[in-house]
Amino acid sequence: MQTQSHTTTDRHGYSLRFSPFEANHMLLATSQLYGLAGGGSLFLLAQNTTKDAQLSVNEQSLTELCRLEWSDGLFDVAWCPYAADIAATASGDGSLQIWSGLDVESAVTEQTPKQPLICLQEHKNEIYSLDWGEKWNYHTLLSASWDCTLKLWDCNRQNSITTFVGHNDLIYCAKYSPLIANLFASVSTDGHLNLWNSLDFTGKPLMSIEAHASEALSCDWSHFDRNVLVTGGSDGLIRGWDLRKMRTHIFELYSGEFAVRRLACSPHSATVLASANYDFTTRIWDLALGESAQEINAQHTEFVCGLDWNPQRAHELADCGWDSVVNVYTPQCLA
Repeated sequence: MQTQSHTTTDRHGYSLRFSPFEANHMLLATSQLYGLAGGGSLFLLAQNTTKDAQLSVNEQSLTELCRLEWSDGLFDVAWCPYAADIAATASGDGSLQIWSGLDVESAVTEQTPKQPLICLQEHKNEIYSLDWGEKWNYHTLLSASWDCTLKLWDCNRQNSITTFVGHNDLIYCAKYSPLIANLFASVSTDGHLNLWNSLDFTGKPLMSIEAHASEALSCDWSHFDRNVLVTGGSDGLIRGWDLRKMRTHIFELYSGEFAVRRLACSPHSATVLASANYDFTTRIWDLALGESAQEINAQHTEFVCGLDWNPQRAHELADCGWDSVVNVYTPQCLA
C-alpha cells in the first residue's frame, strides 16, 4: 500500500477534509498539546508526484502550501461548497473562523490572509464539530459544542440563526444529510442520536434515541441511501440506523475495546465505510462482505481523530492523529 505522509511537528491532528474542487488539496486542523492547551494551526496540504529517474517510478508526497494560526486549538474544518479558496474551522475557545485565500496561487505568492474573514463567537465551550451545508443549505454552517448546544449560522451574518437544545452532555459530532433537505443528525456523550430540522426555529429535536449505552462520539450519513446513517461510540461499536425503523439498529460492527472517534461513509461505494479509532487504527468495513473489518491499518502511534474520503478519487482515504502524522492512501482491500 503506497502511503503519502506529512508530519506537523508540535501540532496534533484533529480533523482533515479533501477539497471538493481540487483533488490534490486538503485542509488539516490541528492543536498544540493534544488540544488541552495552547494554539491551533490550519494547514493547506497538496499531493505531489515526482519522477525518480533511477528507479523509474513516480514518488508521491504531501507538501505544505500554507499554514494559518489561531490562538486556541482547532478541532474541525469544513470547505465552503461554493468557493474553492474558503473554509471554516471550529475552535476550543467556542468560536468559528472563516478563512480565505486557501488556494495555490495565494499560497505561493504569500497572499493568503493571516486573519479570518469573520469570527463567529456564541458558544460557551469548545466546538468539536462543524459542517458546511451543501445543496439546500450551502450558505449555512452547523456547529456542535461541549456547551451541549448546536447552532445554525448564516455565513454572511455575525449572529447565529437558531440554537438547538436537546442533548444533556457534550456534543461531539453533527452532520447534515446529503440527500434530505434541512435534516441533520447529532451525537453526544449522553449516548443519544438526535435528528433535527434546520428550519424548525424552536430548536427542538425531531427524534432522540439512545444509540449507545456509553458515549456516542461520531456519526455520518450514507451517500447512497437517504434513510441510512451510522453512529460510533466509546463502546467500540458502530451501529447503522434506518430512518423508517428507528426502534433498533439495522447492523452492528465491533471495532475493539477502544472508542470509535470518527466515521466516514464512502462516496464511491454504498456498502463501504471507514472508522478512526482510539486504538491507533483506521479500519475499512464492507457491509456486503460481512461484519468483520476488511482491513486494519495501524500507521499511527496515537489516537486517530480525523478521517475523510477524497470525493474526486475513488477509494482514496486520508487520516490524521495525535501523533502529528497525516496519511493519504488507497486501502489495499479497495485497490
